[in-house]
Amino acid sequence: MAVAVSCPRCGGPVRPPDLVRSHWQCHQCGPVLPLHVAEHIGPEIVRGAAERAAGQEFPVWCPWPLPLGWMVTGVGWVGDDRTGVVASVVACTGPASLISGPADILFIAEDPGVGLGVRFAGRPGTDPGPSIADLAASTTAHAKVRAAGHPAPMWALDTPEDRSAYVGEAHGRWLWTVAWPAPAGYLLAEDVTLHDLSDWVPGGLVYGAISPYLLGKF
Repeated sequence: MAVAVSCPRCGGPVRPPDLVRSHWQCHQCGPVLPLHVAEHIGPEIVRGAAERAAGQEFPVWCPWPLPLGWMVTGVGWVGDDRTGVVASVVACTGPASLISGPADILFIAEDPGVGLGVRFAGRPGTDPGPSIADLAASTTAHAKVRAAGHPAPMWALDTPEDRSAYVGEAHGRWLWTVAWPAPAGYLLAEDVTLHDLSDWVPGGLVYGAISPYLLGKF
């Protein structure tokens, strides 16, 4: 399986451990765990990513059933053989009611401090912590999904104009959705149910061409 490896925080190149360093290194961000993105997509690749996460009971969120016309268009994970998985991401592409043309949405689960969701959302730092705490204290959730059968309230964050981002918590980890273009985020108003692929991979998933957003081409 061909895999692109990059920094989860900036998308730049990373150097693997060597005789001098015991950790992966990004020239801009310093020591990081690498983001691995499969350069093709299909049932075997999704099962491989799901099995990698399953050993740690780390969630790999994907809408299921898929909304009408939507496809899975990529999968990735952050970590290495020493630490295991600390973040997962699934890309989906399909039609959205408020736009013409396709929409792309990333569904991200991550441990605190990884920085993957923040990067795709176009925000500074590595976590949404203070922002989400203030929002949760001052306003009701802007969207609600069900993650593995449990309600997961989510709040919209300020982002660049070309995208929208919502963040909440599920299974004790950050849950992000980042959508391009921005109105595609309204898909979350349509009673989205998220399934954890690390439990089992549905046989009815539909696959499409790799999302350029997951590869950092935006």
